[in-house]
Amino acid sequence: MIKKYNNKILTCGIDEAGRGAMAGPVTISAVILPKNYYNPEIKDSKKLTDSKKIKLFKEIKKIAISYAITDLNNEEIDHLNILEATFLGMNKSIEKLKIKPQIYLIDGNRFNTGKKIKYKCIIGGDDKYQSIAAASILSKVHRDNLMKKIDTEFPEYNWKQNKGYGTKEHIEKIKINGLSKYHRRSFKIKNKQLSLDV
Repeated sequence: MIKKYNNKILTCGIDEAGRGAMAGPVTISAVILPKNYYNPEIKDSKKLTDSKKIKLFKEIKKIAISYAITDLNNEEIDHLNILEATFLGMNKSIEKLKIKPQIYLIDGNRFNTGKKIKYKCIIGGDDKYQSIAAASILSKVHRDNLMKKIDTEFPEYNWKQNKGYGTKEHIEKIKINGLSKYHRRSFKIKNKQLSLDV
């Protein structure tokens, strides 16, 4: 069951979307919810319908004390590698927040920062803590909207449906049409990208 980490302190949840995709950005969000706020509908974005995600996306942006969303595009991912790009996006989202929480809760088991901050990495955190789940929803809906937008440029890959992930159809379309300017060159179809073990 999703719960609050600690209702006596300000916590910031951080999560990403698109790490395992073959095209498009990786999107990282940071969310600080009010101490006394709890919404039982907020849960890991993978467990929500599209309509529910969109509803909660609007709710979270409205209720959050502060939030930030950062996109790292495919060229940045290829230059840094997906793991370092994710860390960079996390740090950028932290910098964008208008206030500083007392602890950052990061989905996954690894984080790299030069900042003097208190943080905790939590494997499967988007299924445990409300603030991380809220960040997963912001990242997912924001990134889905971006993928629908660039789908209008390259409809042949059907990104509005597969969101850039390696579905059988997407791989077949790459074999037919080649790579677009939004595809990650560092992604090998038969090899997983560097893992955060989440």
